[in-house]
Amino acid sequence: MDGRRRNPYQLTDETPVYVISVAAQLSGLHPQTLRQYDRLGLVSPDRTAGRGRRYSARDIELLRQVQALSQDEGINLAGIKRIIELENQVAALQQRVAELSQAVEGAAAAMQQREAQVHASYRRDLVPYQDVQQASALVVWRPKRPE
Repeated sequence: MDGRRRNPYQLTDETPVYVISVAAQLSGLHPQTLRQYDRLGLVSPDRTAGRGRRYSARDIELLRQVQALSQDEGINLAGIKRIIELENQVAALQQRVAELSQAVEGAAAAMQQREAQVHASYRRDLVPYQDVQQASALVVWRPKRPE
């Protein structure tokens, strides 16, 4: 969420608004098929206080996807459930990767800013050290003895 309060009357893809008969019509399935999918955990609509099912636009799309996998691809319902679980897991992991990438970018920017502050704090009155070529002569220093 972006920090702003959501309008409770604003409809999104996740807003549960369709009763089972409308969801069945929109998905092209029989209401009993929707009940079966709910029992199997393939598509789990929200429930009203009276336990009536309410489907969202996202649920309708998922019902269509289940139907296509079953009818067109010949995948059994257990396989479809596993596919849906894996797709949900991939989506969650992609979201986490995006969050971590954003955190890394923020940390890198903070590090660059701190590095710039350190460089700006260097004393300018010091003379930089320069390596001098060493001569082959050996110089020994001895203190003068008091006479």
